[in-house]
Amino acid sequence: MADISHPPMEQLQDLEYCIDSNPPWIETILLAFQNYILMLGTTVMIPSILVPLMGGSDGDKIRVIQTSLFVSGINTLLQALFGTRLPAVVGGSFAYVIPILYIIRDSALQRIPDPHERFLQTMRAIQGALIIASSLQIILGYSQLWGLFSRFLSPLAMAPVIGLVGLGLFERGFPAVGNCVEIGIPMLLMLIGLSQYLKHYRPFRDIPIFERFPVLICVTVIWIYSLILTAGGAYNNRPIKTQDSCRTDRANLISSAPWFKFPYPLQWGAPTFDAGHAVAMMAAVLVSLTESTGAYMAASRLAIATPPPAYVLSRGIGWQQLVSNLRENVGLLGLTRVGSRRVVQISAGFMIFFSTLGKFGAVFASIPFPIFAALYCVLFGLVASVGISFLQFTNMNSMRNLIITGLSLFLGISVPQYFSETLSSSGHGPVYTRAGWFNGFLNTIFFSPPTVGLIVSVFLDNTLEVEKSKKDRGMPWWVKFRTFRGDNRNEEFYTLPFNLNKFFPPT
Repeated sequence: MADISHPPMEQLQDLEYCIDSNPPWIETILLAFQNYILMLGTTVMIPSILVPLMGGSDGDKIRVIQTSLFVSGINTLLQALFGTRLPAVVGGSFAYVIPILYIIRDSALQRIPDPHERFLQTMRAIQGALIIASSLQIILGYSQLWGLFSRFLSPLAMAPVIGLVGLGLFERGFPAVGNCVEIGIPMLLMLIGLSQYLKHYRPFRDIPIFERFPVLICVTVIWIYSLILTAGGAYNNRPIKTQDSCRTDRANLISSAPWFKFPYPLQWGAPTFDAGHAVAMMAAVLVSLTESTGAYMAASRLAIATPPPAYVLSRGIGWQQLVSNLRENVGLLGLTRVGSRRVVQISAGFMIFFSTLGKFGAVFASIPFPIFAALYCVLFGLVASVGISFLQFTNMNSMRNLIITGLSLFLGISVPQYFSETLSSSGHGPVYTRAGWFNGFLNTIFFSPPTVGLIVSVFLDNTLEVEKSKKDRGMPWWVKFRTFRGDNRNEEFYTLPFNLNKFFPPT
């Protein structure tokens, strides 16, 4: 026992730039562009799945991608300035895929014979559902209701939730790498080699380029390699699935993209409203709240900040609106050891800029998805390990804690996998009644690993031997972060800019 010399530590010690410190400007700009490249994977993937099902063309797809990118840039900037103020890039979330599929399959929309008209009407229905669902998120955030709920959280309850924020996306990792092993495997091996084995090698002055910019270097090299394979005809006679995953010209993004297009509200027409659509979409809002809470906790640890207090968490949820995928960026904070807020703010500028210059943005968006999947293997795994690190503040020699942690992790992976397999085999989720909105609501909730993990861990942690297990749960360390003034470091990390705290004091 005398040889154990790793006491619990509130903040990670081997990060070079925390939330309030900034790298030199050239490094900052390159790091920001690296963040932009990373978030393209999800931004391109979601519309590529959904738009064809809606009847949309390649032109419609690039328009949706541009709009998503623009909205993500605006939300990232607002979040970094007025929300949690954590260095988190806010992007599209898979939580909204299930309710959007429910809307797409609406019989009234499926009866529209013209594909383009069906696409427009579906987009209007989705817009209407999102507008109504966003009101729920705004209410939960600005009313402090989500902050009040966070009082039921503890290090023990949050560890599996944050862990599942990373582990829950395992299907986006190696299974997608396996769709094109000739570019996915080299990408994965190169990323691990540069970021871990060569991280201390500095060929240029004092800049650890392999540690700071592994994503930029690896994506550039493997992307050029994939362009050569595509141009050389390596995939000409391969199956369609392989071509879709490997080819750099398969998505038709560059040819379909306009040179300049400024996204604007209601560009697909006036939204239409349906109660069933809105209820199903509200489930995605609840899922995104759970996933974002876990991601914010992980981001705070990797940015050498304190866990966001309830007031800051509610403020972030209120500003977040309807985009919430933070995981890739959170993992990148740890990989590069840079948690600077300024990097994320400039990254938001790249997102807005390239969303309006269609051709240039489409060039980067044509990167094959297995390249991103290889990145996810490392980055999502890093997010999961950050979650597990919260267990250091708990007593893991307690059988109670072992049961809660193990059951939350296992059910958090097993239940969504069951729902996913049922959807794949039967075309609908396990909850399948005549009430489509009810099906969409419950299926969306239980498709999310972090949400299932949160339900299990919070329920068990707040009902099993609560009073006598306070120390075992890690509450003596956790309780000071519940309020804004509970720790004097909160003011340094989370105070609003432009002296706005005078007008919006922490509650």
